[in-house]
Amino acid sequence: MKQFVALARVSSREQEREGFSLEIQEDALRGFAESQGGTIFRLFRIAETASKADERKTFRELLAFTKKHAVELDGLLVYKVDRAARNLFDFVEIERLESEYDVPFICISQPTDNNPAGRMMRRTLANMASFYTEQQSVDVREGLSRRVQEGWFVGLAPYGYRNVRKNGRGVVEIDAEQADNIRRIFHLYAYENHTVDGVVKRINSEYRVFRKSQPKFPRSSVHNFLRDRAYIGEIEHKGNWYPGKHKPIIDRSTWDRVQVLMGDQNYQSHTLTYGGEFMRCAHCGKPVTGECKTKKTKSGLKQYVYYRCARYTAKGHPRHRVPERELDTQMLAIFDRMRIDDESVRDWFRTVLASQTRDMQAESMSKRSELQRQSTLLVEQQDRLLNMRLSHEIDEDTFGRKATELRDRLASIKLQLDAIDRSHDESAELASKVFELSQTLRDKWLTSDYDIKRRILEIVCLNCTLDGATLCPTIRKPFDVLAEGLISKNSRGD
Repeated sequence: MKQFVALARVSSREQEREGFSLEIQEDALRGFAESQGGTIFRLFRIAETASKADERKTFRELLAFTKKHAVELDGLLVYKVDRAARNLFDFVEIERLESEYDVPFICISQPTDNNPAGRMMRRTLANMASFYTEQQSVDVREGLSRRVQEGWFVGLAPYGYRNVRKNGRGVVEIDAEQADNIRRIFHLYAYENHTVDGVVKRINSEYRVFRKSQPKFPRSSVHNFLRDRAYIGEIEHKGNWYPGKHKPIIDRSTWDRVQVLMGDQNYQSHTLTYGGEFMRCAHCGKPVTGECKTKKTKSGLKQYVYYRCARYTAKGHPRHRVPERELDTQMLAIFDRMRIDDESVRDWFRTVLASQTRDMQAESMSKRSELQRQSTLLVEQQDRLLNMRLSHEIDEDTFGRKATELRDRLASIKLQLDAIDRSHDESAELASKVFELSQTLRDKWLTSDYDIKRRILEIVCLNCTLDGATLCPTIRKPFDVLAEGLISKNSRGD
């Protein structure tokens, strides 16, 4: 009895609908083997759902099995030539089985003679199949590229969004619960001085759910979220980013702040009030870091926090370790100097602040004109870049890279313009609020947790150095005037 090895392959649902499903091919292959007085020794299947790796693995197994049992086999059966191989390299391997191992290649629905003319016919069919596959790949890539340029995702939407169908077309909409998680992650990193590890710990402690199948937020996912431009309304394709039609989840100012912070590569988890590079060493300029020590006391275990330079152990470096409570005492002393008890002096200070604000507004108008000029130039550059792409003077990758760069610069200028417009209307009110805040800083500090204390430091201090055990902050305006206190010798007596 004759024995055959057979291969059934289907590579798309369209082919199944056209009558080339695996079941139809298998029935036809077995029917042919029986008509030749034989049986199928082994049947190899490549399903539509198989990945390229699985497909290659099955094809290699077919070749190895056929070579090993070549003496026992009377032929390799396939339904059609294009079912045997989807590229010319694979077809050459199949032809070698016939020429070197004497295993005839038989296409049951496209019979050809085993002579030069028959082999030429099979190679022509194989060449056509290869062309069809390559052209289909080009068409798919162009289709995906067009979809991206139209502003749509080409696959599964990122976390925070969900894929839906509207009017017969696949679109993306915001997933309310996931989007709220994304906003919380960005807020924690941008405004509450958390590192990536700190964000993961905090958001998991808030009983938020990442996914039903995985409730806890993985660190790698959180890190990727903070770098994903999809959340500001863009779509990634081949390493470049394009404007999308989906709604942004994160505003541009928060995104830009996160990217600046992420650039510092600060991934270690520490929620220390004066840590996170808030201070630098006056001796060497390196960041001051904190360490938490747990000591056993009569009342039980107690934690103490100390701060020191990151190069504390370097040769010749001063060995200063400053307890956090000493730094707190120095900050409270600064807050006390800012407080004004005399109500008449408070009124005078509010009036001076309002006057200074008007001067600042005049300066902001000049800045606004310059920013508008820069914005106009960038829009002109975008137009020129698009014309260069349409005339094929630059390739798609260069266009995508430069378009993203111009978009970022234009967005940055727009944020600055928005900030100037807002400050123009709110500066006087803000100055008054700042003054009122300065009068209550001591009380707020003594009753606040780490997050609030850190925010107060960022509001009041521009930067800070640690000189031995002495805190030397550079106070932001207008807190710096308050911190100097009332100096009577500089007064005119009124």
